[in-house]
Amino acid sequence: MSNHIFSRRTMLRGLGVTMALPWMESLRVWGDEPVGQKSSEAPVRLAVLFSGNGFHSKEWWAKGEGKSMELGKVLAPLTDFREKMLFIKGLFNQEALKGNIHSSQTGNLLSGAPLASGGEIRSGTSVDQLLAQKYGRSTKVPSLVLGCEKSNPSVHKNYSMLYSSHISWSSPTTPTPLEVYPALAFDRLFKDEVQRGDKSVLDAVLADATDLRRTISTSDQRKLDEYLDSVRDVEQRIENAGKKGELQGWRPTLDKPNMARPADGIPQNIADHMRLMCDILVLGFQTDTTRITTLKLNNDHSSLRFPNLGVDYMIHHLLSHSDTADWLKVNQFFLEQLAYIARKLDAIQEGPRTLLDNTMMMYCSSMLTGNHIATQLPVVMLGGGGGRIKGGKVLDYTGKSERQMCRLYLSMMDKMNVRLPQFGDAAKPLDEV
Repeated sequence: MSNHIFSRRTMLRGLGVTMALPWMESLRVWGDEPVGQKSSEAPVRLAVLFSGNGFHSKEWWAKGEGKSMELGKVLAPLTDFREKMLFIKGLFNQEALKGNIHSSQTGNLLSGAPLASGGEIRSGTSVDQLLAQKYGRSTKVPSLVLGCEKSNPSVHKNYSMLYSSHISWSSPTTPTPLEVYPALAFDRLFKDEVQRGDKSVLDAVLADATDLRRTISTSDQRKLDEYLDSVRDVEQRIENAGKKGELQGWRPTLDKPNMARPADGIPQNIADHMRLMCDILVLGFQTDTTRITTLKLNNDHSSLRFPNLGVDYMIHHLLSHSDTADWLKVNQFFLEQLAYIARKLDAIQEGPRTLLDNTMMMYCSSMLTGNHIATQLPVVMLGGGGGRIKGGKVLDYTGKSERQMCRLYLSMMDKMNVRLPQFGDAAKPLDEV
């Protein structure tokens, strides 16, 4: 990294550690801001969350507006955020209707690009990575791409399953590396080298933090303490997960395993794994270490099981093919992750707005239901995009001639001052977003 990139930013530093700080009233200057954004104004962040295989066909809906908006049972975890939510229906990706199911419905979800078949890998640069290319010089980490299920390198019906394992693409032939290990994702935010280390990040910067505390206001001291506590909490939970040394999805059938324990780093409990990744997403935005994060909660054609929900008799993909009470439980569990992130972001004040108000969060899937329906895609957005998005609305594009998903991406890029004449198969943004 060039030194000038962070010359105007306040950091906590220690041996092998650089920790960016949250917005503080006493420290008005952040980093080199993009064109069109005032210095010291909190930046707009983008978070994309994905879960595969769609949702319960009878419970993914919303109607009304504002506080009186009614939500289907899948969306019940978002009740507190109805005034900061857009429920968008009817958008679709034309290229997802070609080729096969699963891979063809996922690999171009964030680009609208045609996919290569026959085992060849070719998609399109995704919207998150295009924005990362624009914003990358302003933050330590251009983008954070997280996952809770490892990618699948096999082939399904003449298409690579890498398509159904990756929604973020750095180039048409390069899926962005997916970080499934919480410890390594944490290190990427705070350590100068991404490697497992014994020394605590907080211990490394403690002296610098103590010096800084003497120079900031009382309210900023509280904010600093809350932030450092959050970092410590995530750090300790990662350490505990590592001590278990259990790999997600492995469940011993004996009282004592008759094999060597898998490598440490991923909690066995999927709820713990997802929650850690959610907290790392929040820390990345809170410190402005990154402004672009993609969190893939599972793959399309997923093999995850959910013993934490009492749903351990069938993998996610097979469960998605029926509208059962257990499928609804799993859907709500995924939406609870979105609500958890929103609640944490909304509790962090950045000047006149909250971090949620300064964020665009898009939650989507590769199909509307588990029966591979992709003629319209499920989309929910939370957050104010820096005051540029007014929530509390249902936007219905069903039956309209120009309902490309990529029109939404053009709108989202516009909120981050990136304007293109075309993206994917769309040439104009959605005016209503």
